[in-house]
Amino acid sequence: MDAAPPVSDLVRLGAEAGGDGRGGAPPDLTAAGLTRRQTRVLLAAVLVVATCGILYELVVGTLASYLLGNSALHFSLTIGGFMTAMGLGSWAARAVRGDALVWFVGVELAVGLLGGMSAAVLYAAFTYTPFVHLAMGAVILGIGALVGLEIPLVTRLLGGPGRISASELKDTVAGVLAVDYLGALVASLAFPFVLLPVLGVVRTAFVTGFVNLVVVVFCLRAFRRELGQRRRALWAATALVALPLAAGAVGADKLASVFEAKLYRDPVVYAEQSTYQRIVLTASGGDLRLYLDGGLQFSTKDEHRYHEALVHPPMALAQRRERVLVLGGGDGLAVREILGWPEVRSVTLVDLDPAVTRLARAHAALREANEGALEDPRVEIIHDDAGAFLARPGDPYDVVIVDLPDPNHESLAKLYSRPFYERLRGRLGVGGTVAVQSTSPTFAREAYWSIVATAEAAGLHPEPYHLYVPSFGDWGFFVGSTHAVRPGRYRLPPAVAPRVMTPAAFRTARFFDGDASRIPVEVSTLDDPAVLRYYQQGWARWE
Repeated sequence: MDAAPPVSDLVRLGAEAGGDGRGGAPPDLTAAGLTRRQTRVLLAAVLVVATCGILYELVVGTLASYLLGNSALHFSLTIGGFMTAMGLGSWAARAVRGDALVWFVGVELAVGLLGGMSAAVLYAAFTYTPFVHLAMGAVILGIGALVGLEIPLVTRLLGGPGRISASELKDTVAGVLAVDYLGALVASLAFPFVLLPVLGVVRTAFVTGFVNLVVVVFCLRAFRRELGQRRRALWAATALVALPLAAGAVGADKLASVFEAKLYRDPVVYAEQSTYQRIVLTASGGDLRLYLDGGLQFSTKDEHRYHEALVHPPMALAQRRERVLVLGGGDGLAVREILGWPEVRSVTLVDLDPAVTRLARAHAALREANEGALEDPRVEIIHDDAGAFLARPGDPYDVVIVDLPDPNHESLAKLYSRPFYERLRGRLGVGGTVAVQSTSPTFAREAYWSIVATAEAAGLHPEPYHLYVPSFGDWGFFVGSTHAVRPGRYRLPPAVAPRVMTPAAFRTARFFDGDASRIPVEVSTLDDPAVLRYYQQGWARWE
């Protein structure tokens, strides 16, 4: 049997005959020779493929940031790589010959398969090979080039030179681009608020690949007569691509757990993708560890060293201790230390992610570690950004504890800036004190002293100190106030008996070895987050 003629020839012959090319009544044709239904399917396809293209970018960028850190770098590489590859794909569309519809269906199948598998491929490359950046580049270039082919092909189907007038072509292209940009908005809203927290990054990729197949199915149905015998082969190809995507979507949690088991030293006992971050708990031999986006937050074997160093100096040096504010620290471990001081009347805990505080109250092992601190009636939990909370007017606090993650990307670097510390200073009461965890003065020396210099510029009169925490290494803090701190006044009431941070230990903690001592550094601001640059450079030397 002879191959079916191209869609364009069928449309032209049907139009010349005054019918639909099938011997029936004339359909409702557009200027390009397509039925209204076919036009609507193609325009809907533009919306869907644009949405899927942005979702693949977000999947790759998010996973690269999670696995490799440095979100600014990897999102920049992802977006730049995708845009470049899309341009190459659009340019390559000039060389496409033959039926544009068959090409479009083939491209959709390819981008659905590659995009759907993208998260699993990156996870596997990071876990089992040293070539994760190579895999990331290949995925970005492959998906981007395919996405770049899609829009020129749809535009060619909707109407091109020789089929519609120049003015009609202009309107067609404008409509295609408008729908394309709308798809970008849909993706940018759906990913952080729905897909990532509900499905997780691996399942989101597989489900997005399935959405590409939905486009194929609608096209195969809308153009079933025009495609002729080729439709059977395309249906078979669609079913073949659907099989791994379906298996991946169903088994995404198990697949992610297999990869994560290789990433962590101990068995994973809990994993959750919240709106803001990947939350993982591991446990082995009585050691419970919390990881956020792959970064260790604490180990129950030595977290007391960290939290005693963070909490007891500002509590001991404050004139009053009735009202305490904790920024971050949703695990409840810092709050546990605070509640041991008999003068405390209220503790306000401000943590961005409700999933963390919910876990701290519900998970038996974590609740045992924090001694049920978050259920104490003196504790109020507020889920908010620390910077936004301080920006709003409120009553002053006697003590403020800043237990935030390290400034390893832009959203956190702003919480180590001069404006943030100035707002913090404004919320301290008379004689109030603040303590901030400030990364390692050994591993990230410039970043640590930039944090201290920034606090000085904000008028917090910081007194730097550090302590060895086996899980982290040498770790730095500072205690500050609206006035000069007097470290010699470090006294502890009988009810507070720390295992580590005694007055003698605090005196020792204020001395720094030569390779960790103060050096000239820049103050970190919102416009120039020097602390982020220092942090990345410092840790890169050790990694």
